[in-house]
Amino acid sequence: MSVSSVQYLLSRRSVKFVKAPGPTEEHLAQILQSAMSAPDHGKLRPWRFALIRGEAVARLADLAINATKTAGLPLTPEKEASTRRWLSEVPLLIALACHIDHSNTKIPEDERMLATGAAVTNMLNAAHMLGYGAYWSTGLATYVDEMNEALGFDPLDYRFMGYLAIGTPIQETAAPQRPDYHSFVTEWTGL
Repeated sequence: MSVSSVQYLLSRRSVKFVKAPGPTEEHLAQILQSAMSAPDHGKLRPWRFALIRGEAVARLADLAINATKTAGLPLTPEKEASTRRWLSEVPLLIALACHIDHSNTKIPEDERMLATGAAVTNMLNAAHMLGYGAYWSTGLATYVDEMNEALGFDPLDYRFMGYLAIGTPIQETAAPQRPDYHSFVTEWTGL
């Protein structure tokens, strides 16, 4: 490998516009397995995923648009059309949720959400390292209970966290210019 793992991390970017082919079954297994390496207090493994592929992506678009309208949320005709255009090319969506085990009172919900976010970040990084484009979207009626339930994530037991779109980038783009980390770091000395 000519590029170091750290260089892969530094070059990662969100790629919204993807097309087929999506990940092979072997690559999808690696992407999903990468989630299992996320930091996870109590080994709860709270992340849950639902795969949406092929014709199911168009059905999801219909469901999400209808759920948004039914909930009375704003959705312009232009936004609806652009959402449909975007999803018409996406070969794979992964619905993302955090399971909230109400019987476990030791580990707070916030920590479970952080663990799920870490799992999804691992998946984004794995997709990038395998040569795919990936994008974490919290659109598509993510915050509408009807949508969550339709995907099998009852809002009483899950916090729905959006979708990963994964496929082949339609257009190659360079990683965006990132800010220097110094602006975000201080050193605490205890003095």
